[in-house]
Amino acid sequence: MLRRVTSLASVLIALAAVTQSADSPMESRANELAHRFIITDGHIDVPYRLNEKWADVSQRTKDGDFDYVRAKNGGLDAPFMSIYTPADAERQGRSKAIADSLIDMVEKIAREHPDKFALASSPDQVEAQFKNGIISFCMGMENGSPIEGDLKNVEYFYRRGVRYITLTHSKDNHICDSSYDTTGTWQGLSEFGREVVREMNRVGIMIDVSHISDKTFWQVIEMTRAPVIASHSSCRSFVPGFERNMNDDMIRRLAENGGVIQVNFGSTFISAKSNDWWTRFAKARDAYLDENGFSHGSEQEEAYYKKYLVKDPFPYADVADVADHIDHIVKIAGIDHAGFGSDFDGVGDSLPTHLKDVSHYPNLIAELLERGYSDEDIEKICYKNVFRVWRAVERVAGES
Repeated sequence: MLRRVTSLASVLIALAAVTQSADSPMESRANELAHRFIITDGHIDVPYRLNEKWADVSQRTKDGDFDYVRAKNGGLDAPFMSIYTPADAERQGRSKAIADSLIDMVEKIAREHPDKFALASSPDQVEAQFKNGIISFCMGMENGSPIEGDLKNVEYFYRRGVRYITLTHSKDNHICDSSYDTTGTWQGLSEFGREVVREMNRVGIMIDVSHISDKTFWQVIEMTRAPVIASHSSCRSFVPGFERNMNDDMIRRLAENGGVIQVNFGSTFISAKSNDWWTRFAKARDAYLDENGFSHGSEQEEAYYKKYLVKDPFPYADVADVADHIDHIVKIAGIDHAGFGSDFDGVGDSLPTHLKDVSHYPNLIAELLERGYSDEDIEKICYKNVFRVWRAVERVAGES
């Protein structure tokens, strides 16, 4: 009885969001669609955020981009909680322990608030929990370093609920090269990394090509027997030279593979002006820290950042710029290959205007509706494209 009553309360919160006053009929329709359709987001960094500073996300929180109240208001139903491991943890031998601790945290939140959250390891589970007004916690592991050179750990993390693995993060690891690293340790995948790709296909974990180098991408796409995802990447054509995003040839090949690129909302991913600002700032900041003997993460760095913003304000992208990336994907690859991969709680104070937290998905949906996207198109972008890939990965695993 308690579950039925509290689930009803969840539904009422969603209905309140739908029926709140809107500035235009298009915004009202966007709100309605955001709550009628499942919304899945490929990458939300709540676990690491809470690891740094705990907050009760079952309530409205003061900080961060995600909590239950805002998720319900925005129509978010199936966030992939990022099980993120920093690059330096591999050298320190702490990767698996960190990943396990973050998975434990996600499980604990769901266990303590069963009226609001539940774990989900399949599209079918998400759909069933959506009908009951429950937000599903899916899990994706950002950085494959917790595999720690033991192929058995791929299946271990599958059993723990991980349904995609981003092969690396900001540095080359023992699996492959990173888009952020210029070392080129393996010139793509390591020999062990090739075994990891095959094992992920076998057990049913989606391969995430965000963060990997271009050479790694092309090797993965030729090897995999299942479609892949880019859980939180955008289009390089808007930010030339930014390898963290995908170029047009890669997006087309991803589509031929049946995959999906889930657009990252961070301004530096979306806008060349924002990306150039960050490059300019980072160079000036690093010079300041070196000259004065200060470290990253220090109070002095924070003070310098605030002072720098006064003389050179950050040029935020806008929700329309995010829609431009979706338009571009649809134009060159088709409607079946675009999705949302916000990177909420992972890109700091760089989120676009009108897309500042998980309550703002209707703003992006309204923008797409204004551009002529149909309800069916919106439904595909919100979840159907990703669920198609997820189910295809399950099928390939079942055939192994």
